Amino acid sequence: MNKPYSHQLQVILYFLMLIVLPGLGTVTAIILAFQGFISWQDVILCISLTILTELGITLGFHRMLVHQSFTANPTVKFILLMLGSMALQGAPSTWASIHLKHHANTDVEDDPHSPTFQGWLHAHCGWIFTMNPEVHFQARQTFGKKFQQDKMVTFFDATFFAWSMLGLLIPFLIGGLNGLLWGGFVRLFLALNFTWSVNSICHIFGGKMFKTDDASKNNFLVGILAMGEGWHNNHHAFPRSAFHGLAWWQFDLSGYIIWILEKLRLVKHVYRVPEDILQEKLIIK
Repeated sequence: MNKPYSHQLQVILYFLMLIVLPGLGTVTAIILAFQGFISWQDVILCISLTILTELGITLGFHRMLVHQSFTANPTVKFILLMLGSMALQGAPSTWASIHLKHHANTDVEDDPHSPTFQGWLHAHCGWIFTMNPEVHFQARQTFGKKFQQDKMVTFFDATFFAWSMLGLLIPFLIGGLNGLLWGGFVRLFLALNFTWSVNSICHIFGGKMFKTDDASKNNFLVGILAMGEGWHNNHHAFPRSAFHGLAWWQFDLSGYIIWILEKLRLVKHVYRVPEDILQEKLIIK
């Protein structure tokens, strides 16, 4: 199969897996729930798998892999990369490379998913289906070589599809078709949109706590739903910080878990922004 047709087939598959099935599954689940076809097991599966796979992205792909905010022992690293792969947001090194390109070109034309030039929907999820394969390749070449030298990352790159399918198989084995519906498709709908909202909503709606040269904003609701990632202005001000919630009232579930793992000595080299540097960039003192 030649490359253009292969890419078109891939886009159709992505659209089916990321938009159609989660969307239809969520609508179906809501209709069935109103008819009484829902159990506590379905709710628990949905909530627990949403949180776990989202933490795989926030802790594993984002803070650990991309920004090296902390170093995890091999077991914790494996679990985080596994959960991130089950989230169906792309192989680890590809996800990491695109994200680094976003940081290098935030809210300018080369940003893969800024709403500044092509609008909210493009930033939210449209970029996934319209990005030229050459852009993916260049991002991996420019920003991703260090990830491709990590044996555990390359293992998850090579087995990404299997882990993605495992994320659907587990709820099916636990709860049958209802388990697949709630722990699979509804979970995907929620977790994907929580992550996508950081790229879209957090570059349009919210406030700034720190001086940055981009449109990144802190959004309270996304901060809660995306496990702390919604404190996006904080993150762009201090990309390497292990903690995105930099005020006591900024809920950051991912940061709290890093703190617990550090206390348990399961992660180390946790990066904290020095207080004087924080004060330097603070807008309101």
